[in-house]
Parts: sequence; C-alpha cells; structure tokens
Amino acid sequence: MKINTSKVVIIGAGLVGSSTAFSLITQGVCDEVMLIDINKERAYGEMMDLQHGINYLNRNVKVSVGDYKSCGDADIIVITAGAPPKAGQTRLDTLEATKTIIRSIVASIMESGFAGHFIVVSNPVDIIAQYVYQLSGLPKNQVIGSGTSLDSARLKTFIGELIHVDPRSVHAYTMGEHGDSQMVPWSHVTVGGKAFSQILADNKERFTGVDLDRLVKETVKAGWEILERKGTTYYGIATAVSGIIKAILYDENRVIPVSTLLDGEFGEYNVFCGVPAILNRTGVKEIVQLHLTDEELIKLRHSISVVRSYVESL
Repeated sequence: MKINTSKVVIIGAGLVGSSTAFSLITQGVCDEVMLIDINKERAYGEMMDLQHGINYLNRNVKVSVGDYKSCGDADIIVITAGAPPKAGQTRLDTLEATKTIIRSIVASIMESGFAGHFIVVSNPVDIIAQYVYQLSGLPKNQVIGSGTSLDSARLKTFIGELIHVDPRSVHAYTMGEHGDSQMVPWSHVTVGGKAFSQILADNKERFTGVDLDRLVKETVKAGWEILERKGTTYYGIATAVSGIIKAILYDENRVIPVSTLLDGEFGEYNVFCGVPAILNRTGVKEIVQLHLTDEELIKLRHSISVVRSYVESL
C-alpha cells in the first residue's frame, strides 16, 4: 500500500518565506515543509526554530532544508525570493532585479523534474508569475500568483470594521494588478448575501459619508503603511498563501482571488492578473467571470494594461 504525503517547498527563508512555513506548520496543512535559501545558515536556523515548537502543535510536520535537486517530488513550490522595493520605489520598480533571481531559480527547479504547482509571491507578482509560467513550461493552471488575495482580505477587513461585521461574512474582491491600479467591482460586494450598496442605502444615518474610492485607496496603501511602520509585511501574505496551498492540497474548490493567465476572460488574453478563481487539486480549475458594469470593466482593463506594459518586456 502506498501512502501519499504532501510536500511544500519554500524558496526564500526571509520573513515572508519563514512566516509562510510557520503558518503551514502551525495549521498542519502538509506533511513536509522544505526551506531553500542562498543563505544556507539562515535556512537552517529557521528550520531549527520551527522544529522546536512542533511539540506543542496538533501535528508533527517534518521541517527540512534542501536544495533545488530536492524539488522533484514537491507538490507545491512557493517562490518568495526577490528584490524588495527601496524607498520611493513601487513593486513594479523591482522587476528587473527580481527577473534575474527568478530565471536562475526556475531553471534549477525544472532540472529536478518538478511537475507540481508554483505559487509565486515575489513582486511584482503578476508579471513574475507570468515569467515563471513562460520559463517553466507548465500548464497555466499550475502557475499561480498570490495576486490580490491579500488585497481582498484587507478590503474585507475595512468593510467589516466600517459596518461592524465579521470580515468573513463580507464577500468582496479587488481585481487586476497587485498594485496601485487594482480595482474593486462594487456591484459584487455583499455582506450576508445583501448588496453592500443596499446596506449603505438602507442605513444612511449610520453610514453617512462612506467614500468607496477612499476605501479602495486605503486598501491599496495598506501594505505601504505597514512597511513604513514596521519595515515590511509578512504575516498577512503568509496566511493568504497558506490558504491558497490548503485549497489545492485539500481539493477544496474554494474561490480565492489569485493571479492567473487570462484566456478570453473579461475580453483579455495572455496576461496574468488578479481575478477570483476556483482552486482545487488541479490548481486553477476555473476563473469566476463576474458580470462587471461598464465602468468596472474599464477600470479592470486599465489595470490589466498596466501589467501588460511590463509583461511585454519579458
């Protein structure tokens, strides 16, 4: 009898990579988490630190340090390595430096015989995800960027705080670029099945002065505000990535907004961007094609055009 085990490899043992490992291990999402980093001592130290807490968890997840030759039997590889933005830079400004890193990583991984799923976290994530897709030669459903998964969670948090509702009862997405041009399809935002626009209309005295554009801006700048306060962000994205991994490994058929290749959806082709997608054991099973208003579609296509202008340089 063959017993199948699940293995997740994380490339990059920095704050995002190690936080992702911590999230996976504390939730017991998989059987093994392997760390790979150019700084082998850092990776080994993270491995030791993670191992020492397993005694207090519900599951004994194996934690290891490996190299690219160890990737062949991985189910999922998470890429967090990349060039962080310097002061005054946007995520898009880091593209050239990150491309060089990614090119070397993907080539080494594919030499191992890897045929599983890539989850790309490195920024600018939509463009880097498309680059990994091109370099790897894997089917489009097996290369996924974290996209607007965290942005959407931030938006839901802000809406929940605004109307005093658990954010898990809010259904909302940001779409397009994981960056300044992302948009919100407000026509599809609901709370407990009720349209957010109707909630505002029915409670004018309680929710006077709600500015939807401001909510979008707050969502966009949330990551930068965290960065300015503590230097970088890692807990939120680590938890979002763990949710994506769980949806794949557990065959959940869960809808999460991720960066995936558009092939006619929303009238766009051959570009990665954040859209709600059904995730299961195959990766991206299907993109959820929301019926957007004309204004929303214009905003989404503008955001996609920003991503496309950089994709062309690949």
